[in-house]
Amino acid sequence: MIDSMPPAEVANADRFERFGLDADAQVVSRTRQEFTQWLQRFFDLDPVRCSDLVLAINEALANAAEFAYLLDDRPGTMDIQATYHPGEQKLTVHICDRGTWRKRQIDPAPRTRGRGIPLMEALADRARIDTSGEGTRVELEWSGISRG
Repeated sequence: MIDSMPPAEVANADRFERFGLDADAQVVSRTRQEFTQWLQRFFDLDPVRCSDLVLAINEALANAAEFAYLLDDRPGTMDIQATYHPGEQKLTVHICDRGTWRKRQIDPAPRTRGRGIPLMEALADRARIDTSGEGTRVELEWSGISRG
């Protein structure tokens, strides 16, 4: 992890990027608000579809903030990168951290936690989560997204 790199921010019609964000609940909240404003500014989304996108990225960011660095002795960072592909009318969002999420709960017993990943999968047209020794990378994708 690079500690000396300051956070970087980009928001234009094709990209929304935040790199080196502190992995904590306040930053998740602020990033969710900024992402919502970006969607509303550049895309023609009905309120339900917009809410679906925001909720899905919020779940990925919240998981990174809550679980990725749970066993580390210092706070970590996370990144979000959203890219719009106008020719395909597709929006792809990557949320990355350099930590380890807890194992996915798959048993059918009643649960009080562990709904974030199934929620991301239900809200996105495509969801993929890759874990490695380098961290966790969530890729969420939506089709049929048009400009505002």
